[in-house]
Amino acid sequence: MAQIAKQILSGSTGAKGIKIAATATPGTVLHTVPKLAAADLDEVWIYGVNSSATNRTLIIEFGGTTDPDDTIEFIVPLENGLYLIIPGLLLNNGLVVRGLTGVANVIVCYGYVHRITA
Repeated sequence: MAQIAKQILSGSTGAKGIKIAATATPGTVLHTVPKLAAADLDEVWIYGVNSSATNRTLIIEFGGTTDPDDTIEFIVPLENGLYLIIPGLLLNNGLVVRGLTGVANVIVCYGYVHRITA
């Protein structure tokens, strides 16, 4: 029977938000999946908030940096609360989730993972 354990994003300190500083690839690390057994997965949930006075584009490099195969682009509306960016997508085998944006330090990402073990 599978077990699920909630974990903080590995790029977070003390479960706090992660400020996106990167403006070019590779992006700021949000989460690195540990090398799990082949059947084990991390279900990744990420939310973003934009503190600037302009809508900003957030690019998530989900498990790689090849555009468009590994990138997800999202417009984060200005000063309007948290927006769901990654809705529980699955990764395994040491892959990394990163974020970048055109202006450093105005988008903060929050989230968690459900570690699913067989």
